[in-house]
Amino acid sequence: QVQLVESGGGLVEPGDSLRLSCAASGRTFSFYAMGWFRQAPGKEREFVAAINRGGGAAYYADSVKGRFTISRDNTKNTMYLQMNTLRPEDTAVYYCAARSGPDIYYSDRSYNYWGQGTQVTVSS
Repeated sequence: QVQLVESGGGLVEPGDSLRLSCAASGRTFSFYAMGWFRQAPGKEREFVAAINRGGGAAYYADSVKGRFTISRDNTKNTMYLQMNTLRPEDTAVYYCAARSGPDIYYSDRSYNYWGQGTQVTVSS
């Protein structure tokens, strides 16, 4: 098993940047493909970005492509989401997720392990 803890959320203004972190503990971090998801009030959880276990490939939702960057440091057991040019519609609770496997996975049903979430609020 792996335990996941997100951090880095907060209140920012439109156009600002934030970097989220997801710290993993438990089994070897490099076993796991990772993803970021978000859920806004009254909406379903949606895919944001995913990265394969080696960190060499990533996939993004169209809504964040070009603004967000997913990365991971397997030596630090941590995944990141660099969020630039934030918009009010990016406001949500952001969750990191993990599953074993060699590919990139964009369906939340693919993931076995979830963090508790971190709130990101973009407002002027």
